Amino acid sequence: MNFNRRQALALSAATVAFAATGLRARTALAGTEETEKRILDFAGKAPEAGKITLTAPEIAENGNTVPVSVKVDSAMSDDDRVVSVMIVADGNPNPEVATFHFTALSGTAAATTRIRLAQTQNVIAVAKMADGSVFMDKKEVKVTIGGCGG
Repeated sequence: MNFNRRQALALSAATVAFAATGLRARTALAGTEETEKRILDFAGKAPEAGKITLTAPEIAENGNTVPVSVKVDSAMSDDDRVVSVMIVADGNPNPEVATFHFTALSGTAAATTRIRLAQTQNVIAVAKMADGSVFMDKKEVKVTIGGCGG
């Protein structure tokens, strides 16, 4: 690609202006407020404890692949049926990590996946039931760097 002198000067000026304003790429992490907003948008009301079990390691040696499982105690029929389960991580740039949808044909409301965590943070699972009730479970996962405690 060939630049003429005017284009090269404009590109140089733009680069200098960008560097001078201090606009650098940095990780923006979601806060507790953003996480609570996502949970409220998903659930429609404040969740209560019970019925859902979140399984996650207490210490994750590699934040790139953290195994998590959710299981909801439900008969999966009529009003005692899980509609969906959302997993959020309050320290990630985007707190919503995964959403699982269930039907009566699902049999059990359980799911397992691996998630990526940016740092030590809370992982939260929220289950929305067919009768409108909402349940939540929370675990803190410590992400270590290179196997060292953090």
